[in-house]
Amino acid sequence: MVGLVGGRPVFVLFGSSIVQFSFSNDGWGAALADIYARKADILVRGYAGWNSRRAVQVIDRVFPKDASVQPSLVIVYFGGNDSMGAHPSGLGPHVPLPEYVENMRQVANHLKSLSENTRIIFLSCPPINEEMLHQSRRAVFSELVRTNESCRRYSEACIELCKEMDLKVVDLWTAIQKKDNWAATCFTDGIHLSSEGSKIVVEEILKVLKGATEWEPSLHWKSLPTEFAEDSPYDLVLADGKSTINPSEWTFHRTIQWD
Repeated sequence: MVGLVGGRPVFVLFGSSIVQFSFSNDGWGAALADIYARKADILVRGYAGWNSRRAVQVIDRVFPKDASVQPSLVIVYFGGNDSMGAHPSGLGPHVPLPEYVENMRQVANHLKSLSENTRIIFLSCPPINEEMLHQSRRAVFSELVRTNESCRRYSEACIELCKEMDLKVVDLWTAIQKKDNWAATCFTDGIHLSSEGSKIVVEEILKVLKGATEWEPSLHWKSLPTEFAEDSPYDLVLADGKSTINPSEWTFHRTIQWD
């Protein structure tokens, strides 16, 4: 069964720190949870510091095939840690590009096998602010070899895989760099997303969901029914003192009116 009892969809965010931290600092996960309030449940399965190798190791446990409820949508992000330079010791998160692609293929194939109605969106590797990263590096870590060029290569590889497998993908490497002064405004530490960076992620995900007209049912927030949306005498009373107003569809509290 896809979604919860009663048909409410389940969206799972699966990935490394950009996913784990997505409810922090006005993050994109929190924004999605607000947008989909009373429409879908947003579950976070984020694992800071992880790479695609670790994702493959646990994919069966995070998404068991025999689960009574399967997700309607899985948004997947791995790549930033994979793209780091290799450490001389052989330790660390680096994964060679060909292996990264095959790991992501394995993740996609597993998710596709959960249900014919489970949809998938991959997020490609975003850019980084190299100068900010070096300034924020903590002495407890060995030198972190991260470059924007490496992020580009892993992003392009992810996008190419998604084209090959007919998967939806958000090109974060390109989308973030379209914003004016992106390097200074989109990150908290050169890697992890600020509220400005998260806004871009939300906007791009919603574009995919709105444009996926072949997905039945549509998972765009405006297409999903609002839970318990019926009028009630217990709603807020209007100034006339004779009737109530139903607040279930209100969005005025949002600083951004998402499309």
